[in-house]
Amino acid sequence: MTPNQRREFFSRLRAATPSPGSELNYSSPFQLLVAVILSAQATDVSVNRATTRLFRQISTPRQMVDLGESKLREHIKSIGLFNTKAKNIIAACQMLMDDYGGRVPRKRKELERLPGVGRKTANVVLNVAFGEPTIAVDTHVYRVSNRTGLAPGKTPLEVERLLLKRVADEFRQHAHHWLILHGRYTCVARRPRCESCAVVDLCALGRSAKAPS
Repeated sequence: MTPNQRREFFSRLRAATPSPGSELNYSSPFQLLVAVILSAQATDVSVNRATTRLFRQISTPRQMVDLGESKLREHIKSIGLFNTKAKNIIAACQMLMDDYGGRVPRKRKELERLPGVGRKTANVVLNVAFGEPTIAVDTHVYRVSNRTGLAPGKTPLEVERLLLKRVADEFRQHAHHWLILHGRYTCVARRPRCESCAVVDLCALGRSAKAPS
């Protein structure tokens, strides 16, 4: 994909969704952090279902620690890996209180110190909560980047680094949201909906499908 094609690619995605955002429900950077930790290997729908009641009770790290691991597990038991996630969230909340005054840090290295927080989670928090132009590479972003030829890579980190080089500044703030939404609803894993895709003519898969046999 050429630079002009990449610009057109994001221009069309922006035209379809001018102000994209996370589909996770939250009301603070802390709640977003918890929701993103829970979203690993889980759908946003399942996380929102689990956090609806939880977030009515819990809005601070102190409240989460006071709730305790066993009660947290009851809230999130419908989500995959809930035992590990509950343990990590309680430990992360304790660290937030001990090391960061109960606030979610705004630096990647500090975020990645928190149990249950990897690079993708840190990027989401930095982007969504604090407005940093980071690009979080989840399964949708990874698939779309490779399938379309936008930023092919063998690992999420390779894809992230190439996206940061190739995505123009004007699109970088919302780039990962556009790619997530495109992968979630159009460029799906098993049977991509190329017939309704706004960027099919720019996509490596779409171009190959139209090539003469």
